[in-house]
Amino acid sequence: MAGSSPAGRRWTHSRSSPVRSPPARSPDSTYLSGDRNGEMNHLEALMAAQVLHDDVRERAVTALQNHLQELEQKKRETREQEIRERQRREEDRLRHEEKLRHEEERLRALQAQTVPKLPPKPPQQPAPPPEPAPQTNTVAPSKEDTTPATQPAVAKSTTTPNPFSPGSVANGSSASALPTEPAKVNGHASSAAPSSAAASPFTKPATSQPANPFATVTSTATKPASQAPTQAQPAKPPAVPDVDRYVQIHRNLKKLRAQITEHAKTNPELKKLMGEMRREIRKSLGQLTGVKGANKKQLETIRTILTSALNGQPPSPMIDPSSFVVDDRREPVEGAIHNEPQLPALFLYLLNQLGKAIINQFINECGASPKSADPVGVVTAQLFSAKEFLWRGQSLIDILMAKFRVVCPVVFGYRGSDKTEQGRIRLGWRKDGGTWISEQQHNDRMMGLGIGYASIALRDFSKSSNINPWPPSRYWKSMANIVNTPPAEMTDTQCIVLKSMLNQHEEKFINFYGSAAVAALRRALVEWPNSAPKKTPGVMGLQVLAVMYKKDMGLDLGL
Repeated sequence: MAGSSPAGRRWTHSRSSPVRSPPARSPDSTYLSGDRNGEMNHLEALMAAQVLHDDVRERAVTALQNHLQELEQKKRETREQEIRERQRREEDRLRHEEKLRHEEERLRALQAQTVPKLPPKPPQQPAPPPEPAPQTNTVAPSKEDTTPATQPAVAKSTTTPNPFSPGSVANGSSASALPTEPAKVNGHASSAAPSSAAASPFTKPATSQPANPFATVTSTATKPASQAPTQAQPAKPPAVPDVDRYVQIHRNLKKLRAQITEHAKTNPELKKLMGEMRREIRKSLGQLTGVKGANKKQLETIRTILTSALNGQPPSPMIDPSSFVVDDRREPVEGAIHNEPQLPALFLYLLNQLGKAIINQFINECGASPKSADPVGVVTAQLFSAKEFLWRGQSLIDILMAKFRVVCPVVFGYRGSDKTEQGRIRLGWRKDGGTWISEQQHNDRMMGLGIGYASIALRDFSKSSNINPWPPSRYWKSMANIVNTPPAEMTDTQCIVLKSMLNQHEEKFINFYGSAAVAALRRALVEWPNSAPKKTPGVMGLQVLAVMYKKDMGLDLGL
């Protein structure tokens, strides 16, 4: 027991912080004392040990309390940070909702505004009847000479129709009727687009404005002077190809693919080169960019592949191309490079693959990035208008349009209900694994196809010696097919395709048709959506586009 005291003192001095000293020990408590094993010496050692134990325990309890306090402080700080973060998110949400509400209130205010119509013009004095022409012969007039077409024209109304009024589309007018196009646009002779002093930065001055932007405009400028009528003649609608012919062309293309694939099984060289050519065309289209002059290599690659197939490298069976064009009775044309009755099957097969790659590019890329459609449209127009790829002087673009007819029927005037099986088929909905794709996927497809269609149809060939394979009149006709849909048959599919055709293409459209295009835009973005029985997201999208035109370009469509 006597030896425990020095050990306690040695431990006490080794600590960095002072501890309580044990009670005083008797000076006689040494190892050499005679009573080192006495009771008193044991008690003193026990007391010293107890003091040390209490001191260690007290320090341990203090350290534990400090640690618990630090943990609690950290928890409070973390919770406060989470609360502040949630508060910030809620503030952002409220600001976003407030902004959306402000935009919606602004849209409603714009919709509520109206522009007063002009008062009717005063009645015009009827023209005096012409004096009867002297009779130069005694032959009785024929039945045709007494028809109303040979009588003096009499105005049916004393007021001038307003092209911006809701009733601008005359009853009985054809949905496919086209206005005259600008002079020598895209290599076709046509009259100047009518226009008036419209408040548009792109409007071109002209002589007059049509009452109906989608009504037939009669012109006799292309008739010989000897055949030009001296009085008003009834307008004859232009010849319109049967759109169902495109469905037959699409079936014929499927048969062609099956036949050439079967033929390639017996010709390993053709099978190998055919696959390489197809992949190279798809790869080149995927590499197109919007940088000026950056697509020459890709265009030349596709042109070389098509030329090689057309020249019989590698050899393939010869077939009649009339099965793949709308005009299946196409006759030879003087000066055409290819007037022969047959062309290599591989060339037509690769044109089919080119069309398929173009459609896929529009669907997969252009919906999310509208600007990527323009280089594809440029390459499409250049390839299908190239003189070396024409057959009997005309383009083979019907191969591409047959695919467009299947994937986007609304641009050809087809309608249907998206609530029924047959209606969805007529609108171009796609099935995946036996079930319809989602509405969002369908809308994305239609958006890309609408943008792509406009990038092909609104190409300016005024400075090119080639003939535009799909001129702007086709764009006008497709637009008319959509906006002449009765309100009860309107669908979001039509609205989405129409908006995609117009958005970012309005300047080209106005450059081609002047104020007739402005009247058509008003019909498409104001009158037609306003007639909708239900304000669906597609209808609202058209109205928002009209607001954007006024805000960004100053193009007031009379909301």
